[in-house]
Amino acid sequence: MEKKQFFIGIIFASVLSAIISISGYIYFNPNPSAGGSQSFEEIQSNNTRFSSFLDETEYNVPEGINFIYASEQVTKGVVHIKAEVERDMPRSRSPFEEYFRDFHGDKSPQPRKGRSSGSGVIISPDGYIVTNNHVVANASKLEVILHDNRSYEATVIGADPNTDIALLKIDEKDLNFVEFGNSDNAKIGEWVLAVGNPFNLTSTVTAGIVSAKARNINILNRQNRYGIESFIQTDAAVNPGNSGGALVNLSGKLIGINTAIATPTGSYAGYSFAVPSILVKKVVNDLKEYGVVQRAVLGVSIVDLNDPRLDKKDFPTNAGVYVAAINPGSAAEEAGMKSEDIITKINDKNISNVAELQEQIARFSPGEKVEVTYLRGGNEKTATIELKSLMNTTEIVEASTAQMLGGATFEDVSQEEMDKLNISGGSKVVEIQKGKWQNIGIKEGFIITAVDKGAIENTEDLIATLQGKQGGILIEGVYPDGSKAYYGMGWQ
Repeated sequence: MEKKQFFIGIIFASVLSAIISISGYIYFNPNPSAGGSQSFEEIQSNNTRFSSFLDETEYNVPEGINFIYASEQVTKGVVHIKAEVERDMPRSRSPFEEYFRDFHGDKSPQPRKGRSSGSGVIISPDGYIVTNNHVVANASKLEVILHDNRSYEATVIGADPNTDIALLKIDEKDLNFVEFGNSDNAKIGEWVLAVGNPFNLTSTVTAGIVSAKARNINILNRQNRYGIESFIQTDAAVNPGNSGGALVNLSGKLIGINTAIATPTGSYAGYSFAVPSILVKKVVNDLKEYGVVQRAVLGVSIVDLNDPRLDKKDFPTNAGVYVAAINPGSAAEEAGMKSEDIITKINDKNISNVAELQEQIARFSPGEKVEVTYLRGGNEKTATIELKSLMNTTEIVEASTAQMLGGATFEDVSQEEMDKLNISGGSKVVEIQKGKWQNIGIKEGFIITAVDKGAIENTEDLIATLQGKQGGILIEGVYPDGSKAYYGMGWQ
């Protein structure tokens, strides 16, 4: 009996102890959770996260490097451009072709339609779009597709092969557009974004830094004697289809138009090149107002100081541009400049190479004045020079393509003529009088396509090319019936 009472006492004491413990816990912890562990909500309230948990309202942006703002702003103002181009198959040169036509009818090849694509940047809410000339050149139809997939047919307002810039227009209002920035303020090492449509992948954004400025890669100069190459070089990935797209800073301001890549494969291999916005803006304003670029020149032939053709001459400076020749009647000649001068500044801008000089002069129009600082025999001189056009005048250049040159009138070849003759450009003789052209046997209608094996794209290109020639030259071209012809002539 005593033993039984002993066990009952132990059990009673244990129960009483448990009741006291539970009561104390409830008293001091009025909001207990099941099982004594923290709830999921309580875990969230602490500074901890499950490894698989992602708060979709947050993203990690390193301080000072925010690509998101610029991307959101710019992609809405970059368009996809699709160009339709017609090309004839090469014509047969068989002497029996005419006889076969008599018996079997005209079996001339029908035009083939091809398509290419690129990018463009809306620069105003009323539908003006800037792109590369090579994106729209020779196109019979242009389609512009906006960021939201709306589609429009575009009109070419004007184009400038020398800078590879073209201006388009679509009929729409209240469009998202990209504001111009100042490419002069872009610094080497600064983050930039390239926005375009590579490989038809619309609204693609890539990032990189400014790798160099005033870069000459000899891509435009091979086609145009007066090509201007002063590219912004970046390592942002740019591929076929990006041409004409935007290069912007992290504020979303346009500092360049993506134009070319350096590549052994045809695709991105590390570096891309953009026309600086300060030059783009000048070209666009001219095309919009005049229909043609008001191109100013000093009238000098120039080379870099390290050019091998200078045969390691001893110069008093390592930075500047060597004047190899002065064109007769040019702005430079009238200002007293001479060959072997070394140009070191345009206004307050230091000049270290040809690309920088070309870009600085290209910002001005004929009739405007610049201050040129140069070295002659080690002595620094300055001259205030009134710039001229390629025709050696200070007058506004009209949009009409007809130009008088050496007793003949030339005009640009129409797209219809280019398609018919399967050529990509040229300058057509529309009227000929007594003079050197008539003397060598050229007839009206002849289209000059090359001078000394250098392709001629239009009449301005012909004038610019001949301006720098002396002595014998070779003229190549084609007549309206498709027959080719070659002429040799002396040019002074």
